Amino acid sequence: MSGSPDRSVRRRTFVLGATAAAGTAALAGTARAAAFGWSDDGSNYVVDTGANLVFKVSKSNGDLTSLVYRGTEYQGYGGMNSHIESGLGTSTVTIRQSGSTILISVAYGTLRHYYAARSGENNIYLWTHKADTSVSATRYILRVKKGLFLNDEPDSYTYAPTTIEASDVFAKSDGQTRSKHYAKRRVTDYDYVGWSAGGVGLWMVRSNHEKASGGPFYRSLLRHQSADGGGLYEILYYGQNQTEDQRFGLQGPYVIALTDGGAPSSSLFPGTLTTSWADSLGMSGYVGASGRGKVTGVGITGRNAAYPYTVGLANSAAQYWGPARASDGWFSIGGVLPGTYTLTVFKGELAVYTGSVTVAAGGTTTLNTIAVPSSNDPSNATAIWRIGDWNGTPSGFKNADLMTYAHPSDVRAAAWTGNVVIGNNETASFPCYLWKDVNSGLLVYFRLTAAQAAAAHTLRIGVTTAYANGRPQIGVNGWTSAIPSPPTQPGTRSLTNGSYRGNNHTFTYSVPASAWLTDTGQYNVLRIDVVSGSGSTGYLSAGTSIDAIDLLA
Repeated sequence: MSGSPDRSVRRRTFVLGATAAAGTAALAGTARAAAFGWSDDGSNYVVDTGANLVFKVSKSNGDLTSLVYRGTEYQGYGGMNSHIESGLGTSTVTIRQSGSTILISVAYGTLRHYYAARSGENNIYLWTHKADTSVSATRYILRVKKGLFLNDEPDSYTYAPTTIEASDVFAKSDGQTRSKHYAKRRVTDYDYVGWSAGGVGLWMVRSNHEKASGGPFYRSLLRHQSADGGGLYEILYYGQNQTEDQRFGLQGPYVIALTDGGAPSSSLFPGTLTTSWADSLGMSGYVGASGRGKVTGVGITGRNAAYPYTVGLANSAAQYWGPARASDGWFSIGGVLPGTYTLTVFKGELAVYTGSVTVAAGGTTTLNTIAVPSSNDPSNATAIWRIGDWNGTPSGFKNADLMTYAHPSDVRAAAWTGNVVIGNNETASFPCYLWKDVNSGLLVYFRLTAAQAAAAHTLRIGVTTAYANGRPQIGVNGWTSAIPSPPTQPGTRSLTNGSYRGNNHTFTYSVPASAWLTDTGQYNVLRIDVVSGSGSTGYLSAGTSIDAIDLLA
């Protein structure tokens, strides 16, 4: 987004509770008297890392039943364990130690889940292999006892007096809204989530998401906080506002990391974590570093310096991404499974170039300079006026920032209605979302010169997603456009659960010269309606998210 820092150098965190000292990166805890090893208490395998962490895994279903750090139990709220999805049920659970590594394997139908511990570390490494849809396993949730990490951050999931949508969006007495869906961060924006308080940090360090879906800008559950306790998530596949099919295979490692209050070690972060020690553990679907390749690009030309650029790789089996260097567009994406991928260059979140690249195990595919054609960036077209800019997001529009962590009914939201005058702070005045039952029929006032009014023009409306096939139909003065066909968009909720990310689409309308007013002193009036035969009422009526609107010269 405009003015965003270069993601190749910024520190990506999501820290709640007491603030850790700047620059702190707590590494594995120092060894204590207990020896590294495991035991069987009859119901659980008990693993002592030989540092400050002891955890238990149920022998019957693979749940994490205990997480004790420095003598304090952190696992569990509401009588629930930590586990895949909401628990797998009866499973085959085995354990074995190989030198300085202990591996617990959980088999449930076609699903395989793994916990690994390393001698002297306060970390639990997790992998999950989902082979098909026979098992509903879309997340791992670490459930944390209440009272240990208290906060009420803007995106916290807190039980409130009023349920305002489904059973997962709530309103507090002050009119602010809360939901576990309000992640606020895109996947590319964070490396870990968690809490820090009282000299203890508890973190979930995400995996590289190669077997997840939705790309680098996707938002999904990260964590929640409620009266009963808290939860930290690693999302294996999330269906809300999803643009891609589910991928299958081994996802991980993702890491439960405990520290003395500081951030988890950067050596655990996606893209930096090396697990050569896991190569011989025999996990289903595991591919070590030697079986992976790399893609590098010497540069990207045709960029707009006001925006960050991201390069993504995707096929049906895996997804990857990396930032393009601000100075010249150089990029490097490592740890890629062999195969042929669609390579996409994003300006902000808008795809402006696509190509193909093949990756071989153990090799580096080096690409020559990628030239983004001028015509691929809609911002390069000469416009009489433009509301917003073409970057694939509603950034800059009214309420846009709030909508990633609040419901549209939130008391902090500015009025969704109100007309717009070109030349009078039009972007900030234009609502980021339009709904059939809320603010359809919005009016935009603008003047044209005599020469402009004498010619036909193209009007464009870019959208980032839509709910219930909502799409814009326009009218100019007395002229009305045809109803456009709906583009392919996710079928679930989106605009009300913190996500504008769908499939970017541009609607174009050919407005004849006869539609314009010839009196240059008068305002032309553009009317934008949301049309659809689907949807419900209010904020669940058919709607759409706006990227940019312009009238071309």
